[in-house]
Amino acid sequence: MTRFGYTRITRMPRLTAIGATVLAATLVLSGCGRASDAGASASTTTVDDSPATGAVTLWAPDGDATALDSVLADYEKANPDLDLQITLVPSDEYNTKLQTAMAAGTGPDIAQVYTEAQSQFLASGAFAPVPEGLVDPSSFFSGVWDAGQFDGTTYSVPWYAYTYALIYRKDLAAAGGATVPTTWDQTLPFFQALEKGGATKGIGADVGWDTYTGQALQRYAVQAGQSLLSDDGTSWKIDTPEGIQAITHFAEPYLTGVAAVDSPGFLDSQPYFVEGKTGSMISGPWVIAALDGVAKQPGWTAEHVATAVQPAGPAGDVGNLGGGSWVVNKDSKNAASAWKVVREMADEKTQLAQFSAYGSMPAVQAAWTDDTIAGNPLFDAFFEQLKNVQPMPATTTWPQVSTAIGAELEAVARGTETPEQAAENLQSAADSIGTGD
Repeated sequence: MTRFGYTRITRMPRLTAIGATVLAATLVLSGCGRASDAGASASTTTVDDSPATGAVTLWAPDGDATALDSVLADYEKANPDLDLQITLVPSDEYNTKLQTAMAAGTGPDIAQVYTEAQSQFLASGAFAPVPEGLVDPSSFFSGVWDAGQFDGTTYSVPWYAYTYALIYRKDLAAAGGATVPTTWDQTLPFFQALEKGGATKGIGADVGWDTYTGQALQRYAVQAGQSLLSDDGTSWKIDTPEGIQAITHFAEPYLTGVAAVDSPGFLDSQPYFVEGKTGSMISGPWVIAALDGVAKQPGWTAEHVATAVQPAGPAGDVGNLGGGSWVVNKDSKNAASAWKVVREMADEKTQLAQFSAYGSMPAVQAAWTDDTIAGNPLFDAFFEQLKNVQPMPATTTWPQVSTAIGAELEAVARGTETPEQAAENLQSAADSIGTGD
């Protein structure tokens, strides 16, 4: 079997926010361990249909939340006695500031958490369970909703969601006679055909050693048939046949030369793609909106780009989950109004307004049938992939383990370590770090 690997191309503000600070956040949380009864110990709140009132503080990292003032303007007019105080925190400081504030008892009533990193926050026991009946769980992509659960209790409400898909130059694919891959076995010929069609490298990928490499390995491990974390969450499963298979798949583009180890760097990924220096990337839906600007040519993306769900491994094509969700402080003095604001942000029309204002892809499935999204076929692959995603391992120590994964996999990609050696080293490191129990 040809096994193949490629890695992160991520949204710039989010890269900094999660990658740079999640370790610090984890350190704050590491003393908490696994809060097995966090949900059971928190009180629930009855949320009726009356207007929201009183002061409600909301924190979010800058980025997607930048448009919140305008997105919620009509809601605030309809709730004149609500004093919604929105604070945007620089994304590279957000996680640390939020954790520090929550630990000090000065946290906001509402906070955004990154879907892919929220398990570390939910485990802290600092947030309240989602009140029964606040929203319809079935309205969201199932994986997105499930990511807000910890030890059987749901703590967050999805706001926006994304996953990664294969984004490729369809003009170069046509020139090279490429067939879009649906399995790992077909990926190497696809990238080679892109090079035949004019791409310098078949795929652009960053072999940096941050937590995003850990996300990629978790994705490939699941596609190979096994999560890196045991089903009961008490042990790591990296030095296994599936783990070694996933590491091999990750590294193979670099080792076969269809991806370069040192380029493109993170900020170069889109220019490289537009210039044909790379023929494809694994990235999120925001790229679709960005490429016309990079090319400085309206319509360039529709003319040159296509998307596809990720090629399946032996156990399927499960994808990574990313996005933003909302949580409410368990010590909020105005929890009922806070939950009403969260309910509004989970509404289909509000999520469409957020998409229109900032491009944030809705977490509510029905919103994807709106013409503003359904009318662009490049989003189809992301919609299909979002139906088949899994959250990251729900343990407080995942950021530490995923960071270790990054360092080891970079060594494999550079040819200084074998997949087997990396799996053995990672298993030892992960066992030492533990799972937070």
